[in-house]
Amino acid sequence: MKHVVILIPKGEVILSSIVGPFKVLNAANRFMKQMGRLPAFRIQLAGLTRETVLYDGLFSIHPEVLLADVNKPDLIIIPATEPRTLGQNMEFVPWLVDQREQGAEIASLCVGAFLLAATGMMNGKKCTTHWMAADAFRNLYPDVDLLAEKIITDEQGIYTSGGAYSFLNLLLYIVEKYCGRDVSLFLAKVFEIEVERESQSPFIIFQGQKGHEDEPIKKAQEYMESNLDQKISVDQLAGLFLLSKRNFERRFKKATSNTPVEYLQRVKVEAAKKSLESGISNINEVMYAVGYNDSKAFRTTFKKITGLSPMDYRRKYARMG
Repeated sequence: MKHVVILIPKGEVILSSIVGPFKVLNAANRFMKQMGRLPAFRIQLAGLTRETVLYDGLFSIHPEVLLADVNKPDLIIIPATEPRTLGQNMEFVPWLVDQREQGAEIASLCVGAFLLAATGMMNGKKCTTHWMAADAFRNLYPDVDLLAEKIITDEQGIYTSGGAYSFLNLLLYIVEKYCGRDVSLFLAKVFEIEVERESQSPFIIFQGQKGHEDEPIKKAQEYMESNLDQKISVDQLAGLFLLSKRNFERRFKKATSNTPVEYLQRVKVEAAKKSLESGISNINEVMYAVGYNDSKAFRTTFKKITGLSPMDYRRKYARMG
């Protein structure tokens, strides 16, 4: 039986990322008992204090053990914990490092990746988190290989999940690893979780990275966003802001974490997504409105960024009827 510890951090923690793992893993135990098999998980909630109060006192969590009393867990689950509460929860960091050195596996859910990365264990390793927190994560942990489009990463027993309820897909992944495909599929059907999801790209809203102080680059971003229907080259942009092409590309990448070409593609695709969601324009009209004349190039770029073809995206998200 695997000893699973769900951490209860101080401060703002997303309650569903604690209740969800607790319910799913207990459901796995019940199913295995029904099948005449031994339960797979012994689940504990462990915190730094005996009570954590959430959502202006509307909810509270009472961990059954304090962190110091936890004995050799097999799997530690870090729930989605607001990054601004990191300072309150640094006591977890040496404990997580120690448990990992003793062989424990660790799973972070959504923005729980910030606390996991604070241990230093993810330096040079692949990780994911909520797409909305990607820029903040990269700024705080530049040595971690963040794959913001991924739903799940697995670095030899250190797992991370994408945003919000995509932690359910990570739980299915872990249950399948520990208990088998049959148990994982049963849980997917009971909780109505879409299996085999690999990407959170269809959900990403590209907002542009303007939290920097490089004014010429910020003006270049604004120029791109105001001229979506035009074909814009990197040479043209560099010239507009009196920079060499090489210097412009270097500064743009440093400021936005995208190359100029990637940024332009993303803002064009984001505008196309909004048009497709309205259901008013047809796909060719949308393509022309964001400066594409080649339907194959438009489809290829759109699918690379969203994970869906323009037709599939419209079918999934458009307001119909």
